[in-house]
Amino acid sequence: MQTNNTFSIIFFTRKSRNAKNQLSIYVRITINKQRSEISLKRNVSFKQWDNNKNRGRGTSAKIRILNNYLDYVYNKLLDSHKQLLEEDKIISASTVKDRYLGKDDNQKTLKELIDYHNSNMVTVLKYGTMKNYYTTEKYLVKYLIKKLKVHDIYLKQLNYRFIIDFEQYLRTYKNSKKQLVLANNGVMKHLERFKKMINLAIKLEWMVKNPFSQFQLKFNKYDRQYLSERELELIESTQYTNERLEKIKDCFIFACYTGLSYIDVKELTLNQITKGIDNNYWIITKREKTNETVKIPILPKALDIINKYKSTSKNTSNKTLLPLCSNQKTNAYLKEIAKDCDIHKNITFHVARHTFATTLMLSNGVPMETVSKLLGHTKLSTTQIYARVIESKISEDIQNLLKRFEAKKQKQLSAI
Repeated sequence: MQTNNTFSIIFFTRKSRNAKNQLSIYVRITINKQRSEISLKRNVSFKQWDNNKNRGRGTSAKIRILNNYLDYVYNKLLDSHKQLLEEDKIISASTVKDRYLGKDDNQKTLKELIDYHNSNMVTVLKYGTMKNYYTTEKYLVKYLIKKLKVHDIYLKQLNYRFIIDFEQYLRTYKNSKKQLVLANNGVMKHLERFKKMINLAIKLEWMVKNPFSQFQLKFNKYDRQYLSERELELIESTQYTNERLEKIKDCFIFACYTGLSYIDVKELTLNQITKGIDNNYWIITKREKTNETVKIPILPKALDIINKYKSTSKNTSNKTLLPLCSNQKTNAYLKEIAKDCDIHKNITFHVARHTFATTLMLSNGVPMETVSKLLGHTKLSTTQIYARVIESKISEDIQNLLKRFEAKKQKQLSAI
């Protein structure tokens, strides 16, 4: 810690350029003979300035207000100097000035943090993830302007109240049609992204206290939708003369039998399909979301769909194989298909991934560890979010258990 610096603060005046018989007031910081000056944007008449005391002369209300302000500036500069000493920072006239004016690294603003985060993460995070961060930024900016009546805020001003007030703003935010936009989990996702940005600020030493330290993110748990065997068969057996719906149906069924996500199906190419160690066809690709390599044996129904579009399309090995349109349109078409099949579930393309994990894999005795590998998860706990054991599987397992009990009992009786 630096303690051997000479340090002084004085107030002085210069003739005002804009007003006759007026003096403009400045403050000069001197450390080790190095000077920095700050204009205080205050004027005083020649007669009302005391050059010996470097303060306003007299007891009028105007002079008392001026002298109180000068005392405030003096104490703030002392405090800025003290902070730099405590933080073991470089002590100079310019660093004290910058700390006082809020221009040093310890006085970063929320918008500076957001800009720094987004500019650095844009090459790290996927486009879809970055879109979500831009949306969180939009809500933060709106909150600052509408509720706090400011365009930016210093990071040191962020506290627990800011977090809970921002949470309430998100919960009550309405669109142009006066409709609530966000449910609980939507609010939590925005706060989760904001928390990640705050954690970055702490790692960069732009903040000392974490305003999220006492705040807990609370997500509601929902059962993920999936198709039963009967519902899957209904969709498979439905034939469409409408080419648009037939293509989407095929792509959805393909995802049900491979567990691939929307983006991985959309970008699937022929060169990602190869013969495996068992001499059967496998899909070997990297998940777009996590960049994890997945190796999936192709089940017969999925292979039929590949062959259907391989023979009818002009795709080459490096071009996409399946005719999948935008995610928004795909989900809209899937709702038409569900209605045609009399399936009363909110079907989206991601339902296929849940169906693969639950109906095709786990309910047919495939171990959780194998399902996790097929889905491209790095943690088994992630797979457990997708997978649930359906009632028929529970019943089957209990029946097998009862049979083992009975066999054990018969073995004991025969031994008597």
